Amino acid sequence: MAILTRDDVYNKMVNEKRPVCPHCGQEMLIWECPPMTFSDGLGWGTPFLYVCFNDDCPPYLEGWKNIMEQYANVASYRCICDPMSGKMDSMVVYSRDGGKGSIIDEEIKAGEEARKAAEKKGLEELNAHYEARDVDAILKLLLAKDTLPAVGLKAAEIIGEAGGLDVIEPIRNHAFEDDQVKERVEASIEMIHKRNYTKECPFCAEIIKARAVVCKHCGKDLP
Repeated sequence: MAILTRDDVYNKMVNEKRPVCPHCGQEMLIWECPPMTFSDGLGWGTPFLYVCFNDDCPPYLEGWKNIMEQYANVASYRCICDPMSGKMDSMVVYSRDGGKGSIIDEEIKAGEEARKAAEKKGLEELNAHYEARDVDAILKLLLAKDTLPAVGLKAAEIIGEAGGLDVIEPIRNHAFEDDQVKERVEASIEMIHKRNYTKECPFCAEIIKARAVVCKHCGKDLP
């Protein structure tokens, strides 16, 4: 069995569907285990857990009374789930805010909100470039390494509508990693050629007339 790292467990949890609490049906949150042991002293066994932080969850509501009656302590239970085995259990909390400081779902949501805001701004800027027919700005966004995926994908689409023959060479010389962007770039290049009645020589890659039967650059007969 492969040994999973902290990052392995985190990435698994971030990318999978969250479990729901069997007691209340609410989606559980990702919780970072504190660097301390509990119970039999063997530790948490995982760097992260799913935890139900619904304050109306039955075990949590009833736990305050049950623990006070049995142990004379102010505490209750939160339902937990092991991310690797899916096993449900419970942990003790000693205040209504107990454990909430280790919820990392909030960080994930904040990061996602920031990404969406940046994406929205990028698409608005791209649309402004398109309306102004600023082809250089569109091409720059398409080729930039730090362009957000959604913005790059849209740039790959509209460069075919706004760009001329001069954008083909820099696009051809760029290594696109995203398959969707590659497909849209190819479609845009075809759109540019169709609009300009041109094509690329399969031997020397120079741009020539669509009706040409011999390449004027390399002299090869065209198929």
